Amino acid sequence: MATLTVFNLFAPRNQKAALIGSFSQWQEIPMEKGEDGYFRTQIELEDDIYQYKFRIQTKSPQFEPEQWIDVIDPYATEVDEKLKVGVVRIKNGKKIVDTYVWQHDDAPLPENCELVIYEMHVADFTGGEVDPEKRGKYIDAIEKLDYLHELGINAIELMPVNEYPGDYNWGYKVRHYFATESSYGSTEDLKRFVDECHARGIRVFLDGIYNHTDEECPLMLIDRNYWYYEYMHYPEDPGNYWGPEFNYDNYDEKLDVKPAWKYVGDVVRFWVQEYHIDGIRFDAVRQLANYEFLDWVAKQAKKNTAPKPFYNIAENIPDTSKVTTPEGPLDACWHESFRYFVIPHICGEMFEPQKLKEVFDPRKQGYKTSINVVNYLATHDREHIFRELGDRGIFDEDAFRRAKLAAALLLTAMGIPMLWMGEEFGEHKRKSETVTQPKKIAWPLLERDENRDLFEYYKKLIALRKKNSALQSDHIEFFHENLDEKVLAYVRGQKEDSRVVVIANFSDKNLSRYHVPRFPCAGTWHEWTGNYDVEAGEDGIRIDIESFQAKILVRQ
Repeated sequence: MATLTVFNLFAPRNQKAALIGSFSQWQEIPMEKGEDGYFRTQIELEDDIYQYKFRIQTKSPQFEPEQWIDVIDPYATEVDEKLKVGVVRIKNGKKIVDTYVWQHDDAPLPENCELVIYEMHVADFTGGEVDPEKRGKYIDAIEKLDYLHELGINAIELMPVNEYPGDYNWGYKVRHYFATESSYGSTEDLKRFVDECHARGIRVFLDGIYNHTDEECPLMLIDRNYWYYEYMHYPEDPGNYWGPEFNYDNYDEKLDVKPAWKYVGDVVRFWVQEYHIDGIRFDAVRQLANYEFLDWVAKQAKKNTAPKPFYNIAENIPDTSKVTTPEGPLDACWHESFRYFVIPHICGEMFEPQKLKEVFDPRKQGYKTSINVVNYLATHDREHIFRELGDRGIFDEDAFRRAKLAAALLLTAMGIPMLWMGEEFGEHKRKSETVTQPKKIAWPLLERDENRDLFEYYKKLIALRKKNSALQSDHIEFFHENLDEKVLAYVRGQKEDSRVVVIANFSDKNLSRYHVPRFPCAGTWHEWTGNYDVEAGEDGIRIDIESFQAKILVRQ
């Protein structure tokens, strides 16, 4: 039985538009424009799958004045880029995205303070676990979830999964915001991935690209200067210009609407409601530079996910506490300065305890709480730590020892830790020089003893961070530093029965029975990674610490 289906297109400054599709043998169906700026039409459709697009008189300056062009619906939830059409599914007389039925919506999920994040690029993460001919799919990533559950992470930050040009990309120039990247699989596959994550207590965050778009985004073709800045937003910063930038300052007085706010707000609500995501990493916040908009859209996201926890993260390089709560618009900021100072210390290029204290205790940089920063050693934009070490001539056993020290600092400092995929077992490929060059992570490395041992080390540290409230707290105290021997020690937590002490040796010397005076308290302490006990007396503790090693002591 056919039912009336409405098609609409928001294009307030355009003069005329029509709908064309497989349901009309690609003949034009006129659309009427209302005073609210929408073109509308309605047609009778049977339950089925149809292709469609709009034909419109463009207002974009790259075309002739009022030129007729064909565009894909900016709100299309599925697109066929080869045919340049949107896809609409009708079931029971209504438009649907798919028929997926959620199975694990009631599964308990970790609070923000408990998070250990894993950044993932779907295309490069998987190795063809289901079908060797279809690598880089959601279904392959699902097969790896038990591995991630064993590792212990409890949140996955997906690099962009909106439909982008081509079949391989990092996804940072989005073309279709409501559609999912078809080369990764279907919408049902993505929902199943999220659902299976939730079943394992793993939250899923989306990388949101709301500063700029691809040059052929439908909004660019319909009326470029209505949604975007006419010229470069920051002409003094051309090195960080990645495409047409949304104009969050533009206000349409006639319709009482901010066009870019409206569109991106609709995008965020859709992804939270349709795909049940648990957080957003906002890309290029420094370039977006509109805290009023960010505050509004962050609240929109949380309003649509209540009562579940949600986490709004800024990528702001260099990092700044001003973008985080309580005064700023977002919950957290990627803590680039953590990596900036930890890497040279791990590589033996410097020992400046004051710099380490500033990044281990982000309150010294103006941040209010642990959840305000996301610490990392590497990201998709930065080289793996083994690449950093290798570039400095540090290899083999020495490299693994230093990587473990870095892991210990990452998992015990104040802040939310994040791993870049493969970091946990020693991936060392150089990052892609271009965003179109695949870089599959090397899973066979896990078959090597040294790499598996590093994985087990990360696993132990993550388990400790998740079970011990001290490592999730806002307390850190630096109680010992030795400039000559290059040793720094700190304690996390104030409760005597849950404290964690870290003693880190940043020198190339093994220290035998190293004396740490003024230890937090006397008694028996358990060295977590080596699984043995150490006694602390009234005069402190004496302990063996190898070159570039951290001892992690837990109160027994």
